[in-house]
Amino acid sequence: MRKALVVGINYYEAGAPLFGCVDDAHAVKSVLATHSDGSVNFEVLLLTGTGLTNQVTRAQLKTSLKSLFADDSEIALFYFAGHGHIETTGGYLLTSECKSGDEGLPLGELMTLANGSQASNNIIVLDSCHSGIAGNPPSQPMQAELREGLTILTASTADQYATEENGAGVFTALFVDALTGPAANLVGDVTPGGVYAHIDQSLGAWEQRPVFKTNVKRFVSLRRVQPAVPLEELRRITEFFPSPGYVFTLDPSYEPRDEGRTPDMPKSDPTNVQRFLALQKFNRVNLVVPVDADHMWNAAMESKACRLTVLGEHYRRLRAKDRF
Repeated sequence: MRKALVVGINYYEAGAPLFGCVDDAHAVKSVLATHSDGSVNFEVLLLTGTGLTNQVTRAQLKTSLKSLFADDSEIALFYFAGHGHIETTGGYLLTSECKSGDEGLPLGELMTLANGSQASNNIIVLDSCHSGIAGNPPSQPMQAELREGLTILTASTADQYATEENGAGVFTALFVDALTGPAANLVGDVTPGGVYAHIDQSLGAWEQRPVFKTNVKRFVSLRRVQPAVPLEELRRITEFFPSPGYVFTLDPSYEPRDEGRTPDMPKSDPTNVQRFLALQKFNRVNLVVPVDADHMWNAAMESKACRLTVLGEHYRRLRAKDRF
């Protein structure tokens, strides 16, 4: 069972309204609810604060968080978009009725609930100002307290504001984008580490900086997408490269086109052509490179070879151990 509590608050009784948080929450719910093939992923509870008659209160948020972390789910994920506040007593997530910053839900309470969770994996994603303080006790701001299986991903550091652009949170736009596929590994899994790397690489040194804190033995997959190379073809990597450092010899029979072929060259062989198509897919995702040639075509037509990259060797080892 995979549960997600997704919260977006635009409306604040006493504070400045926000404009993109509710839309951000809907976008996060949509991408988490299913894998790319349409199969069910997370069961999502969505809370949105859009106006006077539709608020998210502190009591409602705390009750929902208790329910999120109460059972032994595979993953319990909490996403929040709204105002954040920080002072000497720590950080706060502000709910609709808050009239001052310290009336919000203390991040310390959130961490107590998450650290006491029965779920195998707990993930907290915060798109709010000063959210980078999450997990750091006020008395020890340079140390994080995370139980095993807990990951925190925030839009900004403790000292920064989380920004909106074109009606959407900059961080959430990148978070959703990462989950749709750009952050996936070659077997199609999007992990928290992959999501953070995607966001980190997309933001410059002078922009808000995302924060990533984790205490896990292995990353869990947040979403599955279509692999860049179909798995049935990727699994052939040990067929082409049966041992470390193996060099796969090519010749013109692997190339389907006659362009550049001289009379003394062998003709295309259908079996070899199919092998070459798979090797070219490996090349496009940096698993394979030609040896002493600029391109795979040259390697075939000049009877040279190809070999695995460091990344290719990694996936060869995984396949040899039946890891995918």
